[in-house]
Amino acid sequence: MTTERPPAGSRSPGLREQKKRATREALTLAALRLALERGLDNVRVEDIAAEVQVTTRTFNNYFATKYEALVARHVDRSRQAAEALRARPAGEPLWEAINHAVLSPLTGSGRASESPDPELLDGIRLIAAEPALQAEALKATLAADGEFAAAVAERTGTDADRDMFARLVAGSVATAVHVATDQWLRADPPVPLIPLLRQALRQVAAGLPAPPADAAR
Repeated sequence: MTTERPPAGSRSPGLREQKKRATREALTLAALRLALERGLDNVRVEDIAAEVQVTTRTFNNYFATKYEALVARHVDRSRQAAEALRARPAGEPLWEAINHAVLSPLTGSGRASESPDPELLDGIRLIAAEPALQAEALKATLAADGEFAAAVAERTGTDADRDMFARLVAGSVATAVHVATDQWLRADPPVPLIPLLRQALRQVAAGLPAPPADAAR
């Protein structure tokens, strides 16, 4: 049995870095929890900081606004996906590696493989509909796309600045994730997220062939 080694130059995060990640995660979860309980307009930065028992200054070391805190998990998952893509075996086909990398931040929790609680989903829908949060999510997605494009470029021997390929792949993956997540939010009854992500990535990898005429009607 062989063990896959981490890529050259990679290191496990030190204790300080682990604490920073834990604080960032706690702030993000507190922001989401309070927004679901009170409504997004009724949540202040001070409330989020107090929930985690840190100062507002500490909050501001991680996030500029409550909206940034709320989209942080999406940003972190995108960055984790880029790291995971770099760690995939070199001989693995590109889209197979991408599929594993994109799903890897979700597969550990188990919840993404289950149907969400309907009441929780209703709350997330309300929060996701906020224009300010949508704008922050778009900004975060564009930033994360650059990191994923760099990982694709490294894997394929292309240049993310000069060649369109890596950016087209990253943009396609981001769109697939967005569409699958939107489908997950709108599904009635609720359905698990991971199968939707797999389906979206599979269709993109196949070149988005047109569905049969009967299915398109």
